[in-house]
Amino acid sequence: MAKNSAKQIREDEKRIIDELQKNANNSINEIAAKCNFSRQKVWRIIKNLEKNNTIWGYTAIIDEEKQDMRKYFVLIKRTNLPVTEEMIERLITRELKKQTEDLDVNLITSSWTNGIFDYLICFNAPDIRNAKRFVEKLNKLFEGLISEIHLIEQLFSVQKCGIENPNVDKIKEFFNTK
Repeated sequence: MAKNSAKQIREDEKRIIDELQKNANNSINEIAAKCNFSRQKVWRIIKNLEKNNTIWGYTAIIDEEKQDMRKYFVLIKRTNLPVTEEMIERLITRELKKQTEDLDVNLITSSWTNGIFDYLICFNAPDIRNAKRFVEKLNKLFEGLISEIHLIEQLFSVQKCGIENPNVDKIKEFFNTK
């Protein structure tokens, strides 16, 4: 197999992505050592992945509790009305984020889904009151387009983004086991 075959390039990219997902804060030298690549190869692959938007950005995994925040999920089922240009524009321009800045809500993920629900939003808020206000604004912004909406509060996270919670032993406290 040629050293730079498309298959080999994808495999090398996957190895580097796996390392970045474990800890994006690692230096290029550390990633190179773990992948058994040269520093230059790792740097070149990362730059190409950023350029073609395979890597959108980097983020820190936080403990919401230490930030006086809670994590919530909203599951949305649409009505049968067609998706309008206006609705798409509201999503693209992040209108929801603009309209909820006063609630101290941090949007983490918003995704179109396939299944029982059509849309999923993950966000942090200081309490259930703010989370419910967020849902009210969401309903108002997309009035007539939402047939069903569910707010779910995360109670405990065992793993995030492939990283095990360093306080995973607290789950015993959560379930009051000894």
